[in-house]
Amino acid sequence: MIYKSALESQEPLRIHFERQLKRIQRDVLRMGALVENSCCLARQALFEQDLGAPQRIVTQDKQIDRLYKQIELECVNLIALQSPVAQDLRLLSALMQLVRDLERIGDYAKNLGDVAVRLFPYPVSPHMGEIRMMFDRCRAMLAMSLAALSNLDAESGLEVKLKDDAVDSDYENLYTVLAHQSDIQGVVEPIVLLVLLIRHLERMADHATNIGKRVAYIVTGQR
Repeated sequence: MIYKSALESQEPLRIHFERQLKRIQRDVLRMGALVENSCCLARQALFEQDLGAPQRIVTQDKQIDRLYKQIELECVNLIALQSPVAQDLRLLSALMQLVRDLERIGDYAKNLGDVAVRLFPYPVSPHMGEIRMMFDRCRAMLAMSLAALSNLDAESGLEVKLKDDAVDSDYENLYTVLAHQSDIQGVVEPIVLLVLLIRHLERMADHATNIGKRVAYIVTGQR
């Protein structure tokens, strides 16, 4: 009878814990959707010269930052107050790292909006088609990593890394072309901005890869 009473007293705590955990997971996916939208706005700014998009990114980035801090705090509180079992602890610790990756991708999207504004006065670079392709690879990686998170699909999470090789190749090829121009006429700022742009994209892809790896860790427990 004593054992039964203890079990009954623990059950509501577990239900409460699981509800909080599900809320955190929903908030992480909501944060991911905001980051994806920031990337879409950055694309509009860069390739459609939509100069209203960067300000919308800035506004949205504040929401992303608030969610990041909220999720991190809720994870810490659950770990400290609920003494989660090993699998739950693995999920919470991975989510804390994962939202940091999302927050950084959001920051890079905001940086890309700034680059778009600074590029606007200059003629469109002949390399923008290649840069657009690199951008779309990065967006696809982010979408793939978030789908893996939503479905807790370890295999899809690890496949994101395979996509990163193409982005790295894009970066190396574009950097070589941009950095070794010998017939530059006029100011060099547009070239510097394009180098900065592809660097931001390369880092975004790295963070998307991290998200995929963290999903695999949540599911398998293997790093």
